[in-house]
Amino acid sequence: MSTSSNTSSRDAILGRIRKSLGRGAGEAAPVSVTERLSSPKANPVVPKRAQLAHPKQVELFEEMAKSVNATVAMVVSDNDIPREVARFLADHNLPARIKTSPDSAVSGLPWSDTALEVSTGIAGPEDAVSVTPSFSGVAETGSLMLRSGVGTPYTLNMLPDTHIVVLKASDIVGTYEEVWARLREKEGHGNMPRTFLWVTGPSRTGDIEQTIQLGAHGPRRLHIVLVDDTKENK
Repeated sequence: MSTSSNTSSRDAILGRIRKSLGRGAGEAAPVSVTERLSSPKANPVVPKRAQLAHPKQVELFEEMAKSVNATVAMVVSDNDIPREVARFLADHNLPARIKTSPDSAVSGLPWSDTALEVSTGIAGPEDAVSVTPSFSGVAETGSLMLRSGVGTPYTLNMLPDTHIVVLKASDIVGTYEEVWARLREKEGHGNMPRTFLWVTGPSRTGDIEQTIQLGAHGPRRLHIVLVDDTKENK
């Protein structure tokens, strides 16, 4: 389809929406809509189990992540991450070959301290293990929020059978609402990532005879390397 055809279809759809709202073409959005977009208000937070002091939120995150079949290992610094990745792969008899995000938070780690074969970029069918950063973690459910972008290709979150995610303890918050607030603050108005992914444990399905199967639509293993950087921030 040509660009002009796409534009015409878009204009037609937007025109029907404007008509249903009783607005004409080129008419500015109501002030209430503009204010809501520029200063979004948080929704009610329910349940309240994650409204804790931050150290307790970190503990709750780990508890909830493990409850949905993720594994979690705490390290004290970024330099410990490669050794933890190597340990996890060896303990599970997995290939000593990984594909990392281009993001320097992961690709810039001292991987040469290990015997792992490391490459960086978009994941392909041959990549069995990926290592990526996480934007944030949610204590309420043990969920991870992963952003797409040049430094964080989406395929690394979905294609490899084993997904290893690096999360800073200081990036753990209590609820989903807090993640959205942090994202708006970091990215600025109108600069949201093209795609983001909420991950709560390994991929799973119960479609077949109501029996849970891991790895149905994505990784069958999720290992979270939690970096205890909170002491540095005190």
